[in-house]
Amino acid sequence: GVSSERTAYALTQRRSEISERPTLSNVNELRQFLGLATYLCKYAENYAGKLRPLSQLLKMEAEWKWTAERQQAFDAAKQGLTEAPILAEADQDRPFHVVFDASDFATGCALMQHDHEGRDRVVYFQSRQLKPAERNYPVHDKELLAMAYMVSTNTCFLVI
Repeated sequence: GVSSERTAYALTQRRSEISERPTLSNVNELRQFLGLATYLCKYAENYAGKLRPLSQLLKMEAEWKWTAERQQAFDAAKQGLTEAPILAEADQDRPFHVVFDASDFATGCALMQHDHEGRDRVVYFQSRQLKPAERNYPVHDKELLAMAYMVSTNTCFLVI
């Protein structure tokens, strides 16, 4: 449909911008990159977890220090955003299902639908970093956080 064609075009335009981006050298460049990445994060799996080492540089007390871990996170984020799958267009006549996951530092989910051939297709990815207190939760509670976050931010897909 037209929506998926626009999505594919937008991703193609942004992919070259992301893949050609040089290593970041200051907080302003980091903010610009994270802004673009946040715009595209719904197309990439586990976005929040990948960016955690970079977002730590935005803390008030953080000293700018580009480490190997941060370079790996930057490269992984660029790769994840440039190789992101084309999302399926939501079909309101088909049921949705959600897959949740949690790690030590982030939670995430994928809104899915089966296509006409029965294959699972991603409609939407969503993730967020855990707050310091949430990192102490057991994994099933972290997955419940992902579920609650998805429900609170995607009510347009819910049938009550």
